[in-house]
Amino acid sequence: MKLPLSISEVQKNLKNKSYSNVDIVKTLLRRIKKYDKTYNSIITVCPESALKKAHEYDLLCQKSSPDIFYKKPLLGCTVLHKDLFSTKGIKTTAGSAVLKEYYPDYSSTVAKILENKGVITVGKANCDAWAHGASGENSEFGITKNPWNTDYVPGGSSSGSAAGVSANFALFATGTDTGGSVRQPASFCNLVGFKPTYGAISRYGVIAMASSLDTVGLLTHTVEDSQKIFKELKGKDHRDSTIVLKDTSKVKNKYKIGIPKEYFVEGLDNQVRSIVKKAADFYEKKGHELTEISLPHTKYAISTYYIIMSAEVSSNLARYDGIRYGQKRKEFGKEAKRRIILGTFVLSHGYYDAYYLKAMKVRTKISEDFNKAFEKVDMILSPVSPTPPFEIGEKTSDPLSMYLSDVYTASANLAGIPAISIPAGFTDKNLPVGFQLMGKRFSENTLFDAGDIFQKENKYHEISPVL
Repeated sequence: MKLPLSISEVQKNLKNKSYSNVDIVKTLLRRIKKYDKTYNSIITVCPESALKKAHEYDLLCQKSSPDIFYKKPLLGCTVLHKDLFSTKGIKTTAGSAVLKEYYPDYSSTVAKILENKGVITVGKANCDAWAHGASGENSEFGITKNPWNTDYVPGGSSSGSAAGVSANFALFATGTDTGGSVRQPASFCNLVGFKPTYGAISRYGVIAMASSLDTVGLLTHTVEDSQKIFKELKGKDHRDSTIVLKDTSKVKNKYKIGIPKEYFVEGLDNQVRSIVKKAADFYEKKGHELTEISLPHTKYAISTYYIIMSAEVSSNLARYDGIRYGQKRKEFGKEAKRRIILGTFVLSHGYYDAYYLKAMKVRTKISEDFNKAFEKVDMILSPVSPTPPFEIGEKTSDPLSMYLSDVYTASANLAGIPAISIPAGFTDKNLPVGFQLMGKRFSENTLFDAGDIFQKENKYHEISPVL
């Protein structure tokens, strides 16, 4: 049974009785059993609960079809939740040995909403422990491998989410994007990676990494699916005080697209440069205006991000003391310890002003750069990562090199703006490469529209890895 790669196609087949929800789940479970021993994209598979929910939805379809698709607009969808999302009664590890036997007694707001809308949870996706990583190599449940070439990383920290959707183990996956952890793995695995505005989707029940940067994101095959799922997820949650309801989207016939000169400098891989330039040229040929812009504080983004992020990591991980739940602190891995030490240092007496406070001031400057740019353009087009997917083990001995994987993505998190990564082509080694669009706060629908324009004519997302 071949499963379609979009919500509309899945639901069309359900309505036509071509297959049932149970058929979908059984097919996915067979695929996972056959292939995931190679990719290691899933920590916990949920066959019993997934099949039970599928039976329930099939009965609803029989009784109230087609009205059921209005009541449950995501019916037929299957999801892999990044293993930071609390799921009641289903093990939630954050990719860390500290939580290797943790079973939450509640579900995250995102998981609850998706279930209420008709989505079936197939499993919990592998990830870098505590979301600390850009490659999927920091998980304490084993390295996740890229389905396009298992010698290469799938990106991180939402590594299992990207690899699992790319391998067609679920229709979509949830992820978290703190400095690019949805967009970069999406680019590495030929998927759409969507990061909304900070405060657009509730983070309640999502294990925190860096609270002022963390954003719930989505990995899908199509821009259209990201838009449909986002529509159901955005909105108020009294358990998350950061939620803001706002929409500044202005869908136009023609867009003015900014090309930041600081993003196309030395260090950008030539094949990535060529693929991203081709995407920009596509928009120009369609009548959209390209204009060079400057984001002058870009060179400070990575150092600013890692100071602020590490400080917040050290604070958030302090709660895992092994007393109330979880294992003892000695179970923290090397990368978590590195970030705890760095974060504690920058917050300590005598260093707070020199590092953390200064980083917060630069963060404001980075945000101001974007605000000024959006006075002139509707959105910004740039690379997602300075390189294509890299080989497993290539950067593990050089943390700084690994951290630089976030050089083009971290700024959007520092500024709190939405961004979306879109499949754009392949290298000479048949490795996927994407580009990203960034917009002003709450301009998600503008980005969806522009992304959809590209994807409808450049159908790279329809190309799948050979399994």
